Amino acid sequence: MEDTTAGKMVAAYIKIREAIKEKEDEIKKLKDKQTLISDQMLAVCSKEDIDSIKTPSGTLTRRIYSSYWTSDWEQMYKFIAEHDAYHLLEKRIHTKSMKEFLEDHPDVLPIGLQSARKYAVSIRKPTNK
Repeated sequence: MEDTTAGKMVAAYIKIREAIKEKEDEIKKLKDKQTLISDQMLAVCSKEDIDSIKTPSGTLTRRIYSSYWTSDWEQMYKFIAEHDAYHLLEKRIHTKSMKEFLEDHPDVLPIGLQSARKYAVSIRKPTNK
């Protein structure tokens, strides 16, 4: 027998999830339009060789953003060690890999390792049979 309170909560959860999905789709369409306009503005700046445009609606500023990656991590690790440049790396642990490592090595635990776990619910729509 289904608990009506739980049934109502599940129904409400699914309704909210679907509303969020609709909004996410709308937001994606808006972001795609925004990207198109941004690309057009960058083309104007490039064509005119300018880095800012003042308009009655606001000021456009063109900036350069840089990102870096490597195709050879072994050489990058050697480079970082050679130049004592460990600050070039971000400090985070890959969750899935650490979980697998701990499962494979139950007697080994890195000093200072911390973890958190929490329960979460998962809701599925009923299936039509």
